[in-house]
Formats: sequence, C-alpha cells, structure tokens
Amino acid sequence: MTSPRVSIIVLNWNGLEDTVECLESLKKITYPDYDIIVVDNGSEGDDARVLEERFGDYIHLIRNDRNYGYTGGNNIGMRYALENSAPDYVLLLNNDTTVAPDLLDPMVRAAGGDDSTGLVGPKVYYHGFPDRIYGAGGRVSMRTGRTFHIGMKERDSGQYDKQQEVDYVPGCCLLIKRAVIDQVGLLDESYFCYWEETDYCFRARAAGYRSVYVPEAKIWHRAPLKLSVWERTPAGGKVSGLYRYYMARNSFKFLRKHATKGQYRTFLLYLLGYHLWFMTAVCLLYHRDPGQLAGFWRGVREGLMVDG
Repeated sequence: MTSPRVSIIVLNWNGLEDTVECLESLKKITYPDYDIIVVDNGSEGDDARVLEERFGDYIHLIRNDRNYGYTGGNNIGMRYALENSAPDYVLLLNNDTTVAPDLLDPMVRAAGGDDSTGLVGPKVYYHGFPDRIYGAGGRVSMRTGRTFHIGMKERDSGQYDKQQEVDYVPGCCLLIKRAVIDQVGLLDESYFCYWEETDYCFRARAAGYRSVYVPEAKIWHRAPLKLSVWERTPAGGKVSGLYRYYMARNSFKFLRKHATKGQYRTFLLYLLGYHLWFMTAVCLLYHRDPGQLAGFWRGVREGLMVDG
C-alpha cells in the first residue's frame, strides 16, 4: 500500500544555521514518500550555495531574486510542488524548527481519515524549553482581533493530548490537503507575513474544511520565551518595528475579511479604547523602543485607511 505524497516547503531568508538544523532533522523522518523544496527568499549571503552544496539532491532549491515574504516565498514553493511533484499534501515548515522523526505519520493519518479535515498541525514546543508548549493549535477572538496559541508557555503534562478542531494552525508547521489548495488557492500575498495562516484556515473553513490539531505530531520552534509579561526578552529575541507593523495592519485586513459588522465594530472599540494605549505604554515605558511604537502606529494607521 502506497503512502500519500507530501511536499515539504522550507523557506530560508538569511537563516542558514537554522535551515541546516531543520533539514538535518528532516533527514531522520520515518515517513516513506516525501520531497523537500527549499525556497531561498533572496538571502544576502551565500545561503543558497551552501544549502545546495551540503544537501545536494536531498532538496530542490529555488533561488528567489528578492524577499517575497512568508506568503510569496511559500507560494512559489507550492506552485513548484504542484507542477512537479504531484503531492497529496503540502507541508509548510518554518526553517527555525526541528521535527520529531514520526512527524508526518499521524498528521497524514488524521488528514486522510476525514474528508472534512483540510489542514493539520502538530504540538509545537519551544526549542530552548523542550517541555514547554508553544502552541497546541490556535484560537481567534473576533471581537478583539487577538489570536492565541492554545497552551502557550505551559509545561506539557498531557493536558493537550486530545486531537481537536481549532480555529487555525500556526504557520510554523501547517499540513494542507491538496483538495484544499485546489479549491481555496494559495496564501494571500497581500499579508506578506503574519495572520496569513489564520486567514488561510478561515478561507478553508468557509469552503467546508476543518483545521485540526494532532498531538502525536511534534516539532520544536526556535521562538523566544518570556515566562511573565514583564520579563526581559531573551537576547536575540527583540521584537522589531516591522513585526508590530504587520501584526497591526494585518489584523484589520483579517477582521474586515472574516468578521461580521458587529464583530468589526467591537474590534475597533477594543483597539482604539484600550489596546492602542496599552501598546503605546509597553513600547515606550517598558521596552523604551520608539521604533516598535512607530511600527505599531503605522500598522494601525494603514489598517484604518486601507480596505482588506
């Protein structure tokens, strides 16, 4: 009996060390039928050359002429996979992750066991804290425009060991059924980065597909962990102004696209009455970083002015 084919898309942008570690972990996976497409998203150094020399025929390398963002870079990889590999599933995998050897088996089994299951995600741990959960799927508050990784920062004691439907699967590891891509299309490139996986899961939901969290599948994500709100961000994990910009701007884009009129009005009241002033205080008084604040305010301004 043949296994469904999975095309794994790994996006690299000036992240050679992380990408090498990710690919080395993928070499250990037990799933029998997969291929790996690495998309170098216009890295400034010799990332593409080094990856090609080190991994050879184990990967297919695409060299982009510039940074097309998470959405554009992954779409380029998916188009190549659909045209050349005939996959039954596409796995979008962040380059700053490492995977368990049996990652794909339970994800493919869950996706194949129900026609309505269109997107699947694993239990995600922090790379630096391998017993702490980064996300067991995600939820969205349509009235505040906030997203939440289920179980984030909690020690894993089996509390999220049940497979369940979720609002969205975090984009660091997202398995997409081919039928979903054929019906829904690719990622919305206007997002560039952030909120795009949430948008995609909601587009799939509108087409009749569920997003499902599968706890037997596991990866480790190299994300900074602060155990309390006021703990200083670990070295190398500083939040950028661009992150604040895209998160703010794209929240408007997402809510305009998927919320009801009442939900969108409540989102505006929450944002303008509380969240905007809270973020201003956090950026200026806690981080003492006007660059973060400038990015956030720019995202809010553009979100208010531009339709989704």
